[in-house]
Amino acid sequence: MSPETGTALVRAVVAHARDDVRVDLVPEPVPGPDEALVAIELGGICGSDLHYWLHGAAGESILRDPLVLGHEVVGRVIRRAEDGTGPAAGVRVAVHPATPGPVGGPRFPADRPNLSPGGTYLGSAATRPHRGGAFADRVALPARMLRPIPETLDPRAAALIEPLSVAWHAVKQAGEVAGKRVLVVGAGPIGALVVSVLAHHGAGETIVTDLFEAPLQRAVELGAHRTVLASEAAELEGLDADIVIESSGSVPGLRTAIRAATRGGRVVMLGLLPPGDQPVPVSTAIARELELVGSFRFNDEIDDVIAALSARELDPTAVVTHVFDADQALEAFGVARDASTSGKVLLKFAGER
Repeated sequence: MSPETGTALVRAVVAHARDDVRVDLVPEPVPGPDEALVAIELGGICGSDLHYWLHGAAGESILRDPLVLGHEVVGRVIRRAEDGTGPAAGVRVAVHPATPGPVGGPRFPADRPNLSPGGTYLGSAATRPHRGGAFADRVALPARMLRPIPETLDPRAAALIEPLSVAWHAVKQAGEVAGKRVLVVGAGPIGALVVSVLAHHGAGETIVTDLFEAPLQRAVELGAHRTVLASEAAELEGLDADIVIESSGSVPGLRTAIRAATRGGRVVMLGLLPPGDQPVPVSTAIARELELVGSFRFNDEIDDVIAALSARELDPTAVVTHVFDADQALEAFGVARDASTSGKVLLKFAGER
């Protein structure tokens, strides 16, 4: 409680500038008519959160004002939206963090709102004012973002619903994977979750490559059949994979993906490369008639993910390596930065206690 104003205060993880992330006390939000007040239990640190901390930007989204980070969260409704929409108080929820852009601007497929220009995402500096995120003890969120989840669902699995939805969308972009040989380039948290979804979808052989041994070991726990260190270039390029899902977000990773794909194969570009032109072997892609397909965020795949987790058809929790209290956010960010040892790093908020 603020002694000056009498306003309730909550903790929030706020990026102020490059190399400046703090745990601030901010006023508890006042929900709008279509918003619920949600107590956050756990939140996963995403690569975009790290980019705002390390670089003051995530791709072309430049931090200009203080920004509450976080979009991978699970919590509980403590006050239902005033207009009666969305889950009731007491319901445990996952969050779909996207708000599609307005209709009437540049064209996009109506059934793919993830491609709508002008949309926002929780914890993003893509627009100004920035869209604050959900790394806080209590947040006000549009009721339409909330998805009820079972009380029995492992909190760590629940905290992975958003990145799992990103992985599920990427596998959907790959087409039919059952019985196919699939290479996943990059075994960071998203790549590891792709492995888990591929196992759920019946991939015939899943091969994973990464720079480090520890993430490859986690990939095996999640369903990988074989792993190859990224230094083994000759073996990677000879894999002849039906499908390659590039999740490293690096030029060498995309180069490997193209060279490892079989003739007539498909490469799903999930990892977000830096803005601008990139030097990749396009001539190889042309000569092999490869299909290069993008994968950006997700749409309603979140509902499939929740159904699979609820039915215990999917257990992605091996990707979680560390859990910190929100007060230790800066330490948690430092751990999450080290891809050689950490997988998904989670923050605990007041709802967890």
